[in-house]
Amino acid sequence: MIILRIDRTQGDLVFDLFDRYRIFYKQPSNMGMAEKFIQERLDNNESVIFVALETANNKPVGFTQLYPKYSSVHVSKNWILNDLFVDQAHRKKGVGGELIYAATDFARRNDSKFMELSTATDNYAAQSLYEKIGFKKFGGETDFYTYRIHFTD
Repeated sequence: MIILRIDRTQGDLVFDLFDRYRIFYKQPSNMGMAEKFIQERLDNNESVIFVALETANNKPVGFTQLYPKYSSVHVSKNWILNDLFVDQAHRKKGVGGELIYAATDFARRNDSKFMELSTATDNYAAQSLYEKIGFKKFGGETDFYTYRIHFTD
């Protein structure tokens, strides 16, 4: 497995995955919109995207997208892990964990104080993974839990 941070010339590695991610969340498929959205984020330096590639053939099998979140109190740029998707045939093989580790390593190396994410209250597999990595639940809503991992105090 290769985890790669993509640049503005590599959006095509995640366009299809992003469209399928949206389908997973009950949105209609719209490849044109998926391509436009991802490319705009990359062109405008508005997000950081990591893609998981199969080692044998460089086929994209998962991605995660981070958005910045600024803290005036901590005087820091922190990150929201907003999107995480792994192709169904590659789930339960450690791909999601590797993507999260790449994201948290990136945040640590860039002096972030924390990273946060949200997941559905009934997504027990994701909750277990996040807690194993070190995320702590700090907020609960009706349909989602919010998790945060701190890098420095």
